[in-house]
This record gives sequence, C-alpha cells and structure tokens, in this order.
Amino acid sequence: MSIWNIDGYKYSVYEKFGNGHESILVLHGFTGQSTNWISLANQLDSFTLFAPDILGHGLSESPRGDTIYTMAVVASHLLFIMEHHKIEQFHLLGYSMGGRLALYIATHYPDRVKSLILESASPGLKTEAEREARRKSDNDLADKIEANGIEWFVDYWEKLPLWHTQTPGQRAYLREQRLKNDPVGLANSLRGMGTGVMPSLWDKLSELPMPVKLIAGELDSKYVAINREMAELIPNADLTIIKGAGHTVHLEKSDEYAKLVLQFLDKHS
Repeated sequence: MSIWNIDGYKYSVYEKFGNGHESILVLHGFTGQSTNWISLANQLDSFTLFAPDILGHGLSESPRGDTIYTMAVVASHLLFIMEHHKIEQFHLLGYSMGGRLALYIATHYPDRVKSLILESASPGLKTEAEREARRKSDNDLADKIEANGIEWFVDYWEKLPLWHTQTPGQRAYLREQRLKNDPVGLANSLRGMGTGVMPSLWDKLSELPMPVKLIAGELDSKYVAINREMAELIPNADLTIIKGAGHTVHLEKSDEYAKLVLQFLDKHS
C-alpha cells in the first residue's frame, strides 16, 4: 500500500507494478476497498495496477464535511495519481459504485481512458423524480449509519437481496472487510456519491470512443436489464452476462471474471 496526500486528503492505494507498459485503474464498490482486487491483480502480471481506497472507504480518509465526496472531486484525485506516474492513458475498471465513478471519468476525460470495463454498473437514474426519491432514501440511511454505527449498518446491508447469491464464505469475507470502514466515511459517500446525486450519464453513452466491456451477473436481473440497454447505446460495447452470478461477479465467479477481463485487456492493449 502507498499513502497519498491529495488536496490535503489521505488516500491509500494498492499498487502493483507489472512487467509491461500498460496501466489499469481499478475501482471498488460502496463499502469495498482496494484489497477486493488482489486476486485479480495477481493475474495481471503484465499490467501496472492502481487500486485506491475511494474517499470514505478502507484506509483512505473519511472527512466529516460531505461536500468533498463528489464524483468530480474524487475523479480529479484519481487522475492526479495517474498523472504523478506520468501515465497519460490507462485502462479503467469499476464495480457498482466504482463503475459509476469509472463511467464518470470515461465520459468527462475520454482521452485518458484506453478501454473501459464496467461490472454491475449503471449510468445513474434517468429522471429527476427518481433521483430525488433516491437522494431521500440515501440521506435517511446515511443518518442512520452515523447514529447507529458500523456494526448496525453491516448487519442491515448484508441482509439486502442483492447479496443472496453469495456463498456463506463470501459473505463472511465481505462482512469482515466492511466492518473496517468508518461510518462517517460511508455516510458521506452515500450523501455525495450515491445514485441520487449522480448526474445521469445516459445521454453521454453514445459519445464514448473507447472499447467498453459490460459485465453483469445472470441472477442480478435489475443490472442485466440496465446493461442490455447500455450495450445498445455505447458504440463499442460488448456485454457478457455471467451464468450463476449475482451482483458481485468478481467475487462469486472470480476465475471466469479474471479470464474475461484478461481477454478484453489483451485485445485492447
């Protein structure tokens, strides 16, 4: 792990330097952290990999003011890391919340992204009414996280139907990792980077110039539908639906997922 100070905020970044010239930035989901990607990183020997703990997660800072937790600010922080290493173009992979952040980077800085991999991701909500309802829901949950603490939240979170396709061992692994998060960081991440506050990127999909790999789990019907619609709008998109997997494809079907990612990266490197 390396520690970065960016605009006065601490970021923890897992860095693995490969034996090739290609680089990839990998972004975890809400409640996740960089260590979620170690298994994948070990199979990307020819790639230099950067996997940050996104602001409010893992060992990165969890500042109390929620105005810093925005897609725009966090994206600029991550680009600073790549620029420091003099990496002008990189591959970009994101899962769930990290997928939304990756899509934000790809639509706002398309010249920086050589290829894009989105797992269980979305371009946000289409209407202001949907966003307003989601903002209220996320803000209510954020208030409860701060009031009740991390253990209460993890108990609540792991009961969501989204995770029912995981094995007991996978759920235990994620529980241990989630409990290490700061409740202030998670609450503010919801307030500032949740789906309700994210600007819709649906109208930007047709402008993406880079090759895009979309991945969804067969049992995650909501995201299968979203990704099928995304695949119709993105010019250079390829969608793979993984049989027997739910939302956390990289965890539930790790070998198949890694093979898919490697094939895509090799094709576009």
